[in-house]
Amino acid sequence: MSTATIAEAPKPMAADAASAQQPSPSLRRFTTSGLMEDQREIEIEHAGRIYRLRITQLNKLILTA
Repeated sequence: MSTATIAEAPKPMAADAASAQQPSPSLRRFTTSGLMEDQREIEIEHAGRIYRLRITQLNKLILTA
């Protein structure tokens, strides 16, 4: 009878984790408070379609077409 061992996935190094959280200098960042102002829902037009970005009661974001 043979036994199989399960290999653990390698854990990311601290430098990798830190760099993954920082945006690249060319990437623009918006805060929801700056984007939404005092609204809980906004409309975004993209490629001729209207999308709604909404903040839920659980403070999550939902984007719908």
